Amino acid sequence: MQIISFDYGTKKIGVAVGQTQTKTASPLNVIFNKKNKTNWDAIIEIIEEWKPELILIGMPLNMDGTDSEIMKRVVNFKKKLKNISSVKCEFIDERLTTFEARLEVKDLNIKTVDSHAAKILIENWFNIEK
Repeated sequence: MQIISFDYGTKKIGVAVGQTQTKTASPLNVIFNKKNKTNWDAIIEIIEEWKPELILIGMPLNMDGTDSEIMKRVVNFKKKLKNISSVKCEFIDERLTTFEARLEVKDLNIKTVDSHAAKILIENWFNIEK
């Protein structure tokens, strides 16, 4: 099964792809939003190109498990994804993924962490779904 994950942010959205058969995930790209408005054209293009059977969306929780300030926007992002595609959408806890991605990209000398955080979302999902 093909998976896409989104690490939502108001300025940037990290995107990664994964494959359940090989249990691999790769960073894909970063979508840049304009004036805090989601770049839906870019998202639709990715969904149409990759034809995922599952979309994972990082759920930004505080360390104590409560919703973060951006959670309402992420919930609306998921609702819109469900409206523009028939693909199943799931939330996945994204706590510490950005921290983990920063360590990963530092080792690789890469400037953007967003798509790597999205990749970690898929890897975490693989670990949960065993």
